[in-house]
Amino acid sequence: MDFTEILVLSIGLAMDATAVSITLGGQEDYKKKHRLFTTALLCGLFFGGFQALMPALGWLLGSGARQLVAGVDHWVAFILLSAIGLKMLYDSLFGKEDEAGRCLPTSMRTFTILAVATSIDAFAAGVSLAFLDVPLLLAIVTIGIVTFILSFVGAYAGDRFGSMLGSRFNIAGGITLLAIGLKILLSHLGVA
Repeated sequence: MDFTEILVLSIGLAMDATAVSITLGGQEDYKKKHRLFTTALLCGLFFGGFQALMPALGWLLGSGARQLVAGVDHWVAFILLSAIGLKMLYDSLFGKEDEAGRCLPTSMRTFTILAVATSIDAFAAGVSLAFLDVPLLLAIVTIGIVTFILSFVGAYAGDRFGSMLGSRFNIAGGITLLAIGLKILLSHLGVA
């Protein structure tokens, strides 16, 4: 996996965190811009931090099992990334809209819960990274930085454009993860 693929994976993984950041930024209680900046910064730090931490934890779990599944590693990566991508698509297309989404409290506890919830897919991606030839430090730093930037910008986009963008980010992220999983499978099968 080269840097371009890591970057595309990072963008795909950051979509759910970005969608949540858009929701948080789109809340109507931002009369003062410094409050929006603080929320945008917290979105970037929490989401970027957890998105970097979770793949590392997933990689540790996956590398322990690497010898057991070396012959089917490409299938494991394909299945995990496809499952994550399909779940993101399903949630975006058929999930119920969070009616409280525009009035989410922005406490540290809330940010932590949201960061964990949006980084579960990054944990699963980390498991699949253990089966691939990927420089782990580069991957987790890239995932963290990309998520930080997109989440920070997402909060401002939410303030500007509201909830009209939210689900579109998850759809794009799901399609991206499906494409990466398929590419990994096809390259190991000698098709691509």
